[in-house]
Amino acid sequence: MDPKAIPEVVLNSGHKMPILGFGTGTVPLPPAHELIPAFIEAIKSGYRHFDTAAYYGSEEPLGQAIAHALEQGLIKSRSEIFVTTKLWCTDAHPGLVLPAIKSSLERLGLEYVDLYLIHFPVRLRQGVPKGTKYGKDDILPLDIKGTWEEMEQCSKLGLAKSIGLSNFGLKKISELLQNATIPPALVQVEMNAAWQQENLREFCKEKGIKVSAWSPLGANGAVWGSLAVMDSPILKDIASSNGKSVAQVALRWIIEQGATPIVKSFNSVRMKENLKLFDWELSEGDLDKAKEIPQYRGFKGERFVSEFGPYKTLEDLWE
Repeated sequence: MDPKAIPEVVLNSGHKMPILGFGTGTVPLPPAHELIPAFIEAIKSGYRHFDTAAYYGSEEPLGQAIAHALEQGLIKSRSEIFVTTKLWCTDAHPGLVLPAIKSSLERLGLEYVDLYLIHFPVRLRQGVPKGTKYGKDDILPLDIKGTWEEMEQCSKLGLAKSIGLSNFGLKKISELLQNATIPPALVQVEMNAAWQQENLREFCKEKGIKVSAWSPLGANGAVWGSLAVMDSPILKDIASSNGKSVAQVALRWIIEQGATPIVKSFNSVRMKENLKLFDWELSEGDLDKAKEIPQYRGFKGERFVSEFGPYKTLEDLWE
């Protein structure tokens, strides 16, 4: 598919972003010798927006895939690829943000990222292993004002073209906006037809903040998530009437809400199928039916909740 066929949105930073992203994080993460060809295949298929994170472990293979794509002439310059990466919770504190983005850039082999996000509204003690059950001394208070000031420094220094948030709710975004000199360009959250995030989307629209959707297909087959999207009778009915797959309908629904889906598949056939979203639309009737889908959050985030930490309940975490 011609990459130019994928529409772009303009972020409040003034930079353009393709509205379909390719996710690079999965559990368990395949080895680099499998990831690099998969990412190159995604570039060949037409993807130009790639989403990674320090936590995922996929920054280095993604960077190598971009370098190979340049060598092979699949892309003419680095500027053709939009790269998002994220600040992990152990580095979400003043004094740690700049070293963290520089480490990410070193792994990626890039001079800048297009978008840098705070991964969660959580600070963890440095040295805490990934994927562990956090103890009473592991979850620390988050200095969001000081941390965001350093995110702004990442932007001012040209290390990140745009900056934003991931997994932040309305109250936390509002709190951040009270002190921000540079507003978040984007907030990335779990969003799909079975977790529609209507209030957050309306709030972000009012504030000029774009919304990006991770788990757009419900994290089917992952260690968390559900089949609420892919097994939805409503989505299956809409797909059948449109001659599309359930995945295509689910992704098209997100785009029609004004959000950017981050889709993840290392299967070349599904990669190409997931790109076929831009020459058709859902009807008003389809969109009305989608509102009837039961709502279910796939990622609960229990690991960040502790009687000893700042979030005593899941409601405190997600609002």
